Amino acid sequence: MKARALWTVAPGVAEIREQALRAPAPDEALVRTRASGISRGTERLVFTGRVPESQWGAMAAPLMQGAFPFPVSYGYAAVGEVLEGPDALVGSRVFCLHPHHDAFLAPAAMCVPVPDAVPDRRAVLAANMETAVNILWDARPLAGERALVIGSGVVGLLVAFLLSRIPGIELDVCDIDGSRRGIVERLGARFCLPEEVPGGRDLVVHASASAPGLRMALARCGFEGRIVEASWFGDRQVELPLGEDFHAKRLQLISTQVGAVAPAMRGRRSHAERMALALALLADDRLEALLGPDIPFEELPRRMGSVLVAPAGTPQPLCPVVTYI
Repeated sequence: MKARALWTVAPGVAEIREQALRAPAPDEALVRTRASGISRGTERLVFTGRVPESQWGAMAAPLMQGAFPFPVSYGYAAVGEVLEGPDALVGSRVFCLHPHHDAFLAPAAMCVPVPDAVPDRRAVLAANMETAVNILWDARPLAGERALVIGSGVVGLLVAFLLSRIPGIELDVCDIDGSRRGIVERLGARFCLPEEVPGGRDLVVHASASAPGLRMALARCGFEGRIVEASWFGDRQVELPLGEDFHAKRLQLISTQVGAVAPAMRGRRSHAERMALALALLADDRLEALLGPDIPFEELPRRMGSVLVAPAGTPQPLCPVVTYI
């Protein structure tokens, strides 16, 4: 069987390559892709060649092909139908951490069935939702807390979606893009611009991947509050005012990363169980607002740059969806 795959071959340059697929081994599945999602923050770093060499190992997607910096076939949000493989999977829709290919082989253990209530397009958010779940496990939010999410990208919005379900929580989401207000409010939170952010927050999740955003998190966090850093800065360095109220307020600055199950649940939930939970949580029609634009796979090399690095002053897409059928 022939498959087509997206490869990034130089900074800002992508192409589709054809490759042969062998027959699947007994523990593998042959998947025909129906949709895949573009994770704009991470894939922007890969597409522009800004993954630090020290992080090449940590940043490698489970089934990526090639190597950093280039050429590399990268991605981790594919949804497809199993054509061949274990009997329990054949004919089912699955999510897999696989790059943008129109068909692929993957370990059967990595192909997680998609619940019937979750359509193909929304299922591409599974990797981002898994990240959001892990962030909450690291954040350990409490009922009635005053919480703030800084950055209303996909991960920030999914974190807000989950936090809004906690009883009594007072939740604000801050972004410089006022067009996100409607989405934030539909997910059950209040929207605020940077000049409107309230102080005294018990919990702040920073997801803007910007130095000003992280400095705001420190400034708006209350006494003995927790700041969970969910951004990935790549090779950028960030200066922080750790000599002002950081010690006086006894703040906690907590890193979170999806590669390992958060300590709060480690040993009690596996990676597969965390992913299954993430997929189940996508059964909410409100999350459709995070998806788009839709891009036919054949147009992806030409359009990848524009959706990853949208011109300043234009609406920024959240999760572009690659279509294959």
